[in-house]
Amino acid sequence: MKPKIQILIVGGTGFIGFHLINYCLKKKWEVVSFSKNPPKKVRFLKKVKYINGDLSKKQDLKKIKGKFDYVVNLGGYVDHTNKTKTFNSHFKGCKNLSNFFLNKDIKKFVQMGSSGEYGRLKSPHKETSFGNPQSVYSKAKLFATNHLLKLHKKKKFPVVILRLYQAYGPRQDKNRLIPIVINSCLKDENFPCSDGKQFRDFIHVKDVVNAVVKSLNNKKALGQIINIGSAKPKKVKNLINILVKKIKGGKPMFGKIKLRKDEILKIYPKISKAKKTLNWFPKINFVKGLDETIKYYKKLNNFDNKIL
Repeated sequence: MKPKIQILIVGGTGFIGFHLINYCLKKKWEVVSFSKNPPKKVRFLKKVKYINGDLSKKQDLKKIKGKFDYVVNLGGYVDHTNKTKTFNSHFKGCKNLSNFFLNKDIKKFVQMGSSGEYGRLKSPHKETSFGNPQSVYSKAKLFATNHLLKLHKKKKFPVVILRLYQAYGPRQDKNRLIPIVINSCLKDENFPCSDGKQFRDFIHVKDVVNAVVKSLNNKKALGQIINIGSAKPKKVKNLINILVKKIKGGKPMFGKIKLRKDEILKIYPKISKAKKTLNWFPKINFVKGLDETIKYYKKLNNFDNKIL
């Protein structure tokens, strides 16, 4: 009988972490989650060992016991208002984690990067391009990428960096664009938004999980940066109007929120490397993905109303 696959998911209590853990449990893998906070009720899963700790504190990593086949780093502060915490969690935390596993004979370390690492480079982004990011979060992600690539080069550390665009789907926090619009429409509220001229790339969380899983046993992915997105950018105004029409509620106040002067209007990737290296393709149709997401928040809102 083969021993069970052991996987550590850092940030397992988050949106992507929940869906990745769910996949691993269905495959009968043994899962340990390491996160700053315990999981919310909507993201709690049985048969998972939840460890609470801070990546930026080396002593907290001592709570992680046992041998792992794979480590997936989805950790870091989601709220980027505190610049110090943001930088420490996304760069220092990644550095601590990779150094902790440097001599522990893991098969793969998957780092979730960000499209923000390309800075103001013109889309479609190619992995061979080097950007100059402006935000603390994007800088921290790029520093983490550079640190990991050096470890791979000097120590053969088995890393792959998946550079993610905008993930969406059920169980995402309500402070992201698609959940904000869906929940405002379900409550038939007036809600402020920008003029919606921006184009953004949205990728369903199931496709993100599929990319992570495909990278685990892929030798060609070692030491590589790989974009994970749809490569089919959507105009934000059109997206909002689609959701309003589908839900039959909500009144978007276009132009109420002013775009930043340095706002990049088009952000999307080239994904030919993901297709070639990982044999990965986005499978979830965008409209069907939105339908699934709307259905989830409808159920959640009905549940919330019953509580109230």
